[in-house]
Amino acid sequence: MRNLKLLKSLGSSELQGLGSPQRFCVRADSGSLLVASQFSITEFEPRTGQVVCEASLTADGFLPEDGSGVVVGLQDLAELQSACLATAGGDVVLFNLNTNQLECVGSVDSGLTSMSWSPDEELVVLTTGQETIIMMTKDFEPITEVGIHQDDFGEGKFITVGWGKKETQFHGSEGKQAAQRKTQQVQPAVAWDDRRPRVTWRGDGQLFAISAICPQTGARKVRVWNREGVLQTTSEPINGLEQALCWKPSGNLITSTQRHPNKHSVVFMEKNGLLHGDFTLPLSRDQAKVKELLWNNDSTVLTVWLEDLTAGEDGHVNTYIQLWTVGNYHWYLKQSLDFGRDPQKAPVHVCWDPERPLRLHVVTYNWTCFAYDWGWTTERSPGVDGSDHAGVAVIDGDKVLVTTFRQSVVPPPMCSFELQLKSPVNQVTFLHRPKGTNQIAAFTVDGQISVFSQDSGQAEVTTDGFKTVSRPLVLQKTFRFPVPQDEPLALRQLLWLQDELFLAVSSGLLPTSSTLLILHADQDAGDTLAVRSRVEVDGVVVSVVHSSQTGTVAFQLEDGQIRKLLWDCPEPSAEDWCDSSGCRISFPVPCVQTALCSISGAEYLLGLTDRSHLYAGDTELASNVCSFAVCDDFLLISTHSHTCRCLQLSTLTVKGLQAALASDGGQNDETLRRVERGSRIVTVVPQDTRVVLQMPRGNLETVHHRALVLAQLRKWLDELRFREAFECMRKLRINLNLIYDHNPKVFLENIETFITQLNSINSINLFLTELREEDTSCSMYPRPDSGPAQTQPTQKKVDVVCDALRSAMESMDPNKFCLSVLTAHVKKTVPELEIALQKVHELREDPPEAPGSVSAEEALKYLLFLVNVNDLYEHSLGTYDFDLVLMVAEKSQKDPKEYLPFLNMLKSLEPNYQRYTIDKHLKRYRKALVHLTKCGEEHFPEVLSLVKEQKLYSEALRLYAADSPQFKFLSCGYAEHLMEQQQAEQAGLLLWRCGEPVRALQAFTISSSWRNTICVAQQIPLPPDQLALLARDLAEKLTEQRRYSEAALLLDQYAKDCEEAILALITGAVWEEALRLIYMHNRQDITETNLKPALLEAVNSQMGFLEAQVATFARHRNRLAVVREQKEKARLDMLDEDGPDCPDAELYSEASSMMTASKYSQSNSRISSRSSKNRRKAERKKLSLKEGSPMEDRALMHALGEILTTVDKMREEIHSLLKALVLFQFDKQAEKLQLAYEETLQAVEAAVPEVWPEGPQSHHAPVTGPNSTANSIMASFQQQQRPAASQQDAETPAAPKMRNGVKWKLSILKSARVVTLLLHSRGSNSINPVNVCL
Repeated sequence: MRNLKLLKSLGSSELQGLGSPQRFCVRADSGSLLVASQFSITEFEPRTGQVVCEASLTADGFLPEDGSGVVVGLQDLAELQSACLATAGGDVVLFNLNTNQLECVGSVDSGLTSMSWSPDEELVVLTTGQETIIMMTKDFEPITEVGIHQDDFGEGKFITVGWGKKETQFHGSEGKQAAQRKTQQVQPAVAWDDRRPRVTWRGDGQLFAISAICPQTGARKVRVWNREGVLQTTSEPINGLEQALCWKPSGNLITSTQRHPNKHSVVFMEKNGLLHGDFTLPLSRDQAKVKELLWNNDSTVLTVWLEDLTAGEDGHVNTYIQLWTVGNYHWYLKQSLDFGRDPQKAPVHVCWDPERPLRLHVVTYNWTCFAYDWGWTTERSPGVDGSDHAGVAVIDGDKVLVTTFRQSVVPPPMCSFELQLKSPVNQVTFLHRPKGTNQIAAFTVDGQISVFSQDSGQAEVTTDGFKTVSRPLVLQKTFRFPVPQDEPLALRQLLWLQDELFLAVSSGLLPTSSTLLILHADQDAGDTLAVRSRVEVDGVVVSVVHSSQTGTVAFQLEDGQIRKLLWDCPEPSAEDWCDSSGCRISFPVPCVQTALCSISGAEYLLGLTDRSHLYAGDTELASNVCSFAVCDDFLLISTHSHTCRCLQLSTLTVKGLQAALASDGGQNDETLRRVERGSRIVTVVPQDTRVVLQMPRGNLETVHHRALVLAQLRKWLDELRFREAFECMRKLRINLNLIYDHNPKVFLENIETFITQLNSINSINLFLTELREEDTSCSMYPRPDSGPAQTQPTQKKVDVVCDALRSAMESMDPNKFCLSVLTAHVKKTVPELEIALQKVHELREDPPEAPGSVSAEEALKYLLFLVNVNDLYEHSLGTYDFDLVLMVAEKSQKDPKEYLPFLNMLKSLEPNYQRYTIDKHLKRYRKALVHLTKCGEEHFPEVLSLVKEQKLYSEALRLYAADSPQFKFLSCGYAEHLMEQQQAEQAGLLLWRCGEPVRALQAFTISSSWRNTICVAQQIPLPPDQLALLARDLAEKLTEQRRYSEAALLLDQYAKDCEEAILALITGAVWEEALRLIYMHNRQDITETNLKPALLEAVNSQMGFLEAQVATFARHRNRLAVVREQKEKARLDMLDEDGPDCPDAELYSEASSMMTASKYSQSNSRISSRSSKNRRKAERKKLSLKEGSPMEDRALMHALGEILTTVDKMREEIHSLLKALVLFQFDKQAEKLQLAYEETLQAVEAAVPEVWPEGPQSHHAPVTGPNSTANSIMASFQQQQRPAASQQDAETPAAPKMRNGVKWKLSILKSARVVTLLLHSRGSNSINPVNVCL
């Protein structure tokens, strides 16, 4: 649904010469024209009006001097820096563009009728006066010469397989009479045919076709040849086939024209010579002749060059050029160039530019050169409110096809309505005034502007009862343009600014200038447009846009400059487009589509180039855009990666737009959606959610873009238009939770408005059933960055909404909303099925009499729809209401033989026992226990059995008094259960409090709870000898558990054995307590026999342990340095191989194991499904200290951390031992131990910065040195700026904390003669003791 819009036109009449032009071509490298006449060949630069070079064709006799010579072919040869020219006299001439020399490279005595070069300029085909074909290479070496007219069909001749005669075949719509129809005689070519052969090449240069007059029939016939000059196919006899011939560059169709008895058509032939489609020219049979057909180089536009057959009153004929495009198998006439009846202004030759697909070159008989540049555009209505019909206008000859997408989506070539005009349309524009954007103005080839608008008198409902959805526009007025148009398409870029006020662009006085014309209706002649003001612009204007919201008019020059037109003032003028700081803004490259928009409050001009680059001023936003549209506050673009992006401009800056368009989008990114390959945006319906896309083949698709949908929904919800929002969400499958999640507070405050607007039980029920705890405004539909975050209530969302809706509906009309109330009960997080069933029961007992009320049967049927019938049956049983149970059971599929005996049995039971039986059947054991305890003492065995089976001891104990025998039975049973669960101490407490001290004593003894054991033993009471024996047994258990102090207390106080108590304390290294007992019991002999030897043994043990820890620490530390060095070397080697731009370079850092850990983690991925014990085992196995293991560096760091923690925890133990040593004058041993421990602490603490470096390990200084390379140094610098991987940070162990605040040293030991200081520097792997004399 695109039109061709003229971007610029260049007319140059500076070139003059003898005779008249005959042929011209365009130089691909410079864009200049090579023009050949009867006398000379000239290279001309149209933009400057300068003749680059010229050579005479008559001086060397290539053409006769009397001007009768004819040039039959002209071709620019870029590789040879020459032009090849062929004359009718038979000469083939090379014109050297560097030396301006002419060289005859060949001559044909019979003369030449045409010359055509292959697209790759490797071959040339010449047709001679003797009806032969000469094929030569680019060096003019002959390949072959054959006759044009061949009796043979060619190599592609059809094969008959003998499937019957023609008379027996199916003839389609022609019917049976086609079998008897005789073959008609082919009519000869028309009289005006120039009878010259036409040669055309396929786009790939593998085939060429020749149209020539057949000597036998006098009609034209098309033959197809390959590059070797071998005939391939011959066309079928075609009546009325004309001279024009052109092969579509990007296809297998050969284009020509055919004159029928009642119409004039452009026909297409396949390479096998068979017809394949056509379209009819808007001409009568004998109105005009087609001189030539030309395809542009991307096969999107077909040029038809026509000339009237009938001369006018002045004896001259009219000449015009038409541009045709195809879409959805329909051919549209997009542009018409009328050159008038002046023979001097008629085109002599026409060709498309070889580099720019939409640039057409025309040279007239009076040496005037024209260059027209078109661009693709979609003419859509510019409105932003709901009154805009989202109209799109498509030019099709003398009709404008209008589709109003707000009312309906009509696929092209159909439309909502047509606007018929008297002559072909070249431009169409919508009114840019708010509330009037549905009006259309069409500019026709005869220079008139026709205005169409709505007819307010039309009835919306027709007489037959049908409603008019889209009313057609009616012609209101036609304006004439008084300015004479000396050339075709003199006006371009037409804009309809206001009622009877237009803006147009015309060529300026210079080729590099333009004039902006502001046109308004002449007061004297209302149907004539007068020029109100002119604005001269130094530059060629290629696009003009207007914003109906701000009134800004901006235009772009061909070099990308952006200007602003101050049109709404007495003296219109143009000024540079500047940003907020006053700097000039220009597009880096010219754009073929532009639009004004507002980004974060600032107005920008968006531009899309023909290379798919989208710019906002001088900033590139994206580089893969195939179309875009601005609608209100949104920018929509379709990309070559088959996506459609929708971005809200008010919430983004220009840099934010860049980032958004560069990102791939997340899972819930509402701005992105996939579309079909090649989709283009046609229009966006304002104040709606619809985006209309056109596919490459021409059909339309309507999508509801998620960003537009959510923006519209948020707007409706803010305006409390719940009905519109609900219908849109239901139709487009948007989660209904958004109605609440968008603004919970507002929703709860206006919940009655919500119910009133929906006014539908089904809608309310649908909303309730979709409720989820998830906040969809954060997960599924995240709010825009500018949107305020809504605070959620502390209660569960589903319960809050259900309760609020239920209470509102019950207060409004409980009978009407009965089903919705039931839904609100059922959909709570803990379904209130009993309450819902009770309401159904109330309906059955007391049916409402109000009209429209719901009966109990309907309510129950609906409840069964929401809840599984078996669940509902069980819940009804749990209400203990048998009438309700029967009502539910009747609606279920249960067999009465199954439930009636059970219900009858229940009815026969005592009420409490009945409820116990029901609860036990429903596995509600706690409720069953409560009801069973009310049944009397005779049922206590069942209570015990139920408690033991379901482990309900705590619940059962609460139901009986503490002094009751049942309580004692339950306590004893609970104690047995706890003993089985290895919780003997709690079992002892239960037994002790219920009066079972003997069993409690056993339980406490098993649990080693010695204090409770002694208390119970004295309560029994036990004899002294048994108490002493019990104390010895307890002390032995405590000693095994390394609880030496408690064992000593039992031995001393209860077993009366002070010596054993002292020995236990010495064994446990509790030196001070051992001394206290020694002196309390006057057993100083133990000091010499046991205490002092134990002290010396403890010193030796601690010294040996410290030495082992230091050695292990040093070994692990050295190995860690080696491992890190190896991994750093491997990382640098990989950087040298892949270069600094290696995408995986950031994964390798000094202390990282990413290179090998990933492999290890993959092999152990199955561990995730194992038990926690196995997972811990797998983690320990993963951190193996084995050399060469994947995670050896982390294992070493874990081992070093454990050593450091172990050494740090020895502070209190060493402190206690030092005090005991000093007391007994073991000063040397104490000094030695204190010094050794201090050295160990200093050694491990000094290694902390090396083992656990501060900050991410990828932030080291750049790696330099003699062994570094340029790649490794550059990669090191780059890696400084890259954050370490989060996974790596999580797995790397942190440095343990040293408890330096704990005091352990004895100052009385600091007066030693020699102190050994530990000097340790980072990078040294050994401890260097240095003796310093004090």
